[in-house]
Amino acid sequence: MTEFTHNNLPEAVKELFTKLDNIERLLGSQKNQPETDQLLSIQQAGELIKLTPPTIYGLVSKNEIPFSKKGKRLYFSKVDLIDWIKEGRKKTIAEISNEASTYVKMKGGKHD
Repeated sequence: MTEFTHNNLPEAVKELFTKLDNIERLLGSQKNQPETDQLLSIQQAGELIKLTPPTIYGLVSKNEIPFSKKGKRLYFSKVDLIDWIKEGRKKTIAEISNEASTYVKMKGGKHD
C-alpha cells in the first residue's frame, strides 16, 4: 500500500480519479450491451426454469412454452424462456388497485 503524504496527495487523488473513470467506463459499456441469446437443450432449459424434462415435454405438446424444433430436436431460447416466466407474474393488490382507479377515472366514474 502506498503511503500518502502531504506532498504526494495531489498525485494520489489524480490517480484515484483516473481509476474511477476507467471503472465507470467499463460499467457503462456493460450496461449498454443487450443480453445475448442462447439456444438451450431440454435439460438446460429445465435447469434454467426449474422443471423436469417430462414436464417441459408436456408443455411443448400443449404449445404452452416457447420452443423451436429442428428435426426431432427441441431447442429453447434463454431470452424467450425468461420472458415467458415473466409473463406469468401475478400483480400485487396495489397494482390492481391502481389500474382500477385509473380505469374508473378514464370512464368518468366516481372514486373516493
